[in-house]
Amino acid sequence: MEIDDIRRRIDELDDALLRVFSERAQLALDIGKVKKELGLPVYDPQREKEIYARIKADNPGPLDDEAIVRLFERVVDESRRLERLMSQREGEH
Repeated sequence: MEIDDIRRRIDELDDALLRVFSERAQLALDIGKVKKELGLPVYDPQREKEIYARIKADNPGPLDDEAIVRLFERVVDESRRLERLMSQREGEH
C-alpha cells in the first residue's frame, strides 16, 4: 500500500470519527436534558467506570488499555462539559 493510500484511509477514518463524535455529543446533550429533568448530577462516576471497563474489555489493540482509557476520558470530559454548558444556558432563560 502506498503512503497516499494510507493517508487517504486515515482521512476517511477521521471523517467517520468526526461524525461519531458529533452524534455522541448530541446524545450527551439529550442525556443532560433528562438528567436535569430528573434532578440528577452531570457527573456519574459509576457510569464512567462502566464505560472504561467495557472499552478495555473490548479493546482489540494495537493501542493498550491505558491509551484507550485516556482517549475515552477526553471524550467523556468533553461530553460532561457540553452537558454543563447546556444546563447553564438553559438556566439563563
